[in-house]
Amino acid sequence: MLRFRSLGSGSTGNATLIEATSGSRTTRLLVDCGFGLRQLDARLARNGLVASQIDAVFVTHEHGDHIGCANALARRDRVPVWMSEGTWLATGGHDYQGQLRLARDGVEIAVGDLSLQPFTVPHDAREPLQLVCSDGARRLGVLTDLGHATPYVLARLAGLDALLLECNHDSDLLAQSAYPAFLKHRVGGNYGHLSNAAAGAIARAVSHDRLRHVVAAHLSEQNNRPDIVRRVLAEALGGAEGDMLTANASEGSPWLDV
Repeated sequence: MLRFRSLGSGSTGNATLIEATSGSRTTRLLVDCGFGLRQLDARLARNGLVASQIDAVFVTHEHGDHIGCANALARRDRVPVWMSEGTWLATGGHDYQGQLRLARDGVEIAVGDLSLQPFTVPHDAREPLQLVCSDGARRLGVLTDLGHATPYVLARLAGLDALLLECNHDSDLLAQSAYPAFLKHRVGGNYGHLSNAAAGAIARAVSHDRLRHVVAAHLSEQNNRPDIVRRVLAEALGGAEGDMLTANASEGSPWLDV
């Protein structure tokens, strides 16, 4: 069985917990750990877990709301941390107490009963990677920081059973915001973050009969609203607005079976 939940998603921190259970064995992967160590511990504790029960961490890129306490976690709990070489170099080349593992675009990673399939995305980081995870029966996509979807990205997302999808900003709200011009350009640019419209287009492109869940993530508190996101995703997926799920910064999302 494959399931996931966001532990929190937004500019203040991002972490997604993925579990694959086979018989009595459960493999746990944390995608990003963009909180302080104490905050991460508290969010894991709400799920009855401690950090030492995590089998591996996958860091998508070096921005603080994603890499967070990765180094401290590796040192304290001896948890392997996967990231691209570019992400590692951008964060100072720490040795992670021997727990560093380098990931590459298109090269599969085995973590217990999980298969991780990293893929590169256009974002303003050194070598950002996003991820598809599978237990051999189901496929979950994690797509949280990118400026636009390339054909390569869409190809990697084919045949998903669930998707955690960045819906960062409403373009009109961003344009009317108090952000300085350079920041508006950065957020709304091709290497920034997905607008609701862009996210809706991705959801529409990858939708198929077996896609059970699309969870909106990384919503801007200043430049977005959950009701707008739900409306956009409902239109894209042909569903009801009330059925659309959004992850928030404080609680993330509920557990969802893939």
